[in-house]
Amino acid sequence: MRSVGERSAAYLEVRQPDTRLDLDRILASREQISSVFRDTPQFACPALGDVLGCEVVIKLETANPIRCFKGRGTEVVMSRLASSPDPKAAVCASAGNLGQALAHSGRTRGNGVTVVAATSANPAKIDRIRRLGATVELVDGDIEEARQRAREIAASDNALLVEDSENLDTCEAAGTIGLELIEGCDRIDTILLALGGGGLATGVGHVFKSLSPTTEVVCIQPSGAPALALSWRARSVVTTDRTDTIADGVAGRFPIAAVLQDLLAVADHVPLVEEASIKAGMRLLHRHAGLVVEPSAALGIAAILEDSSRYRGKRVVAVICGSNVLPEAFSEWIKD
Repeated sequence: MRSVGERSAAYLEVRQPDTRLDLDRILASREQISSVFRDTPQFACPALGDVLGCEVVIKLETANPIRCFKGRGTEVVMSRLASSPDPKAAVCASAGNLGQALAHSGRTRGNGVTVVAATSANPAKIDRIRRLGATVELVDGDIEEARQRAREIAASDNALLVEDSENLDTCEAAGTIGLELIEGCDRIDTILLALGGGGLATGVGHVFKSLSPTTEVVCIQPSGAPALALSWRARSVVTTDRTDTIADGVAGRFPIAAVLQDLLAVADHVPLVEEASIKAGMRLLHRHAGLVVEPSAALGIAAILEDSSRYRGKRVVAVICGSNVLPEAFSEWIKD
């Protein structure tokens, strides 16, 4: 099987999609990511494929210390911060996963980290952020209020503001997931990506459109948090007043214009899925792949369930992006 370098050479005639991202930087970013976040398991799951009517390949981004993919991005961000003359502190707003990732990467490099979260955030995630050594500030409202407070802290404390997906390092580091998939699979018909702020979707999408342009890039949001999907359809930023979904990891209301432009360049299809399908996807992943996943990680399976004819007979990769879920909530959600 050809290496990514060989594949890159083979696709020199193919233009990269018109995004802020760059394939050379994505390739280089692998050197800045700790081995605990790289080369995650990817495997065919025939039992799940039999149920769904397609060949399912799982890319398991939960097999690391923070149980989600976001450590790839924070590793690159904090590596740059550690080697720069700027202040060695960073701040982010997070529903939980980005905060854990930033806290982990900051602790290993001696960088101070502050995480702002909503009071409604998953308490288990908040507890882990604190145990990783970060300062946590809770604010009333949702993730958008937390983002505003993080911007204020960055300005007043001269700290690096880490905005997931707006910060290119988070997108390009997520793109390394795509490199690993292309290295390990001789053909991928469709890649299914959870769509929140857009870092995962634009990073992996850029790699596939550069190195495997025939692969369909599908980015999925819950119907209860549709802002970026609606923006993609309108080709301009659409905001929403509220979110209503169990998939807290993708529940934003104010898409970033630059991220939307990247998404328009790489996404082929951006469906919205219902809460019942998300729960059914979690249940299927547990029963047929032995995985405990958070709701955001089941969006790809939910998309297959709601539009099975689109995927029938194809080789489909589902990126399992996180497993930070309260046991009691998980048990309730996967009930028949």
